[in-house]
Amino acid sequence: MIDLNKLGTQIDISIPLQFNGPQPNAYGVETATSKACEAGDIVGDTRCGGSVNFEQYTFIPHCNGTHIECVGHITDERISVLDCLTDVFLAGVLVSVDPENVDGGDLVITSSSLQAASVGKAADTPTALIVRTLPNDNSKLTGQYDEGNIPPYFTAEAMEYIVECGFKHLLVDMPSIDRIFDEGKLTNHRIFWNVEPGCREVNDATRINSTITELIYVPNEVADGEYLLNLQIAPFVSDCSPSRPVLFTT
Repeated sequence: MIDLNKLGTQIDISIPLQFNGPQPNAYGVETATSKACEAGDIVGDTRCGGSVNFEQYTFIPHCNGTHIECVGHITDERISVLDCLTDVFLAGVLVSVDPENVDGGDLVITSSSLQAASVGKAADTPTALIVRTLPNDNSKLTGQYDEGNIPPYFTAEAMEYIVECGFKHLLVDMPSIDRIFDEGKLTNHRIFWNVEPGCREVNDATRINSTITELIYVPNEVADGEYLLNLQIAPFVSDCSPSRPVLFTT
């Protein structure tokens, strides 16, 4: 018999998506909405006489909430995260990182920031790196990220360091691991997946089974350290899917 009690405490680090309500948003895209379906005399709202509730949901996974993406995000070939994600339960390490102010401008996560947070090249490196940026509060649950509010992002050297450390999956509480307006370069995405600058094709060295999860939220009461990570996704045949990463104390 499987003893589920051995999994320890469950900690959901996804952001609940409130359709038609307060929600995070990246790039100023349309918000996530829902409406009752109507077909002839059928209405999907019990408040309007329907026998059941069934709704149509409209949203952009990359911009409206916690999501997981694969290398298909930057390739001409339509590669699905459903095919790329082969790890469901895996070892993860949570670190809190202080982004650095660069010349009075953007806040960036540097390789030295990661090293200060004890992200190292240990032989027993967990499969996933989970990054919580500081300061950390629940405003991240409804953060509006655009040219007037540029969130922290990684330097190229920091991303190279993450790859060198052997992390296969990366989870962050920002809307992108790159600067959200970077002229379409996506330098860090390319480094993480090992796709050449300007190229839209995979190669033999591409990290095809590596994933990036963005717009998570890790409450302050969750301590840094190692966890069992369960990456839950919707079975979308797409480069991106809404996701629900769950941590378990071990």
